[in-house]
Amino acid sequence: MVKRFEMSMMGEMKFFLGLQVNQFSDGIFLNQSKYILDILKRFGMKNCDTVPTPMVEQAKLKLDLVGKLVDHTDYRSMIGSLMYATSSRPDIMFVTYMCARYQANPNEHHVSSIKGSFVISKGLLI
Repeated sequence: MVKRFEMSMMGEMKFFLGLQVNQFSDGIFLNQSKYILDILKRFGMKNCDTVPTPMVEQAKLKLDLVGKLVDHTDYRSMIGSLMYATSSRPDIMFVTYMCARYQANPNEHHVSSIKGSFVISKGLLI
């Protein structure tokens, strides 16, 4: 490849498309801990307590037009941030996609459910 293209060595890769890259003799490891900390900070959850699971057992999310509605933009931003994080965190995938179903009319219950994914993500960083 060097014969055909001009190339230069820029050192060991540390980040690639938002993923942290750690290269060791026994393998290459990817994580998104910096990204998770950034989204926790963006949504004001940097100092939140951790929980063992991303969603309360047997929690039922449903369309509730009576509950207090929340800002669609913030809710959708939370969903989008977590959808990107699911590439390295399959444990938050179920609750993220369950909450994504209610983007048209999210209420406080949906927001608290999606925040559970942020909290579990933080817990696995510590």
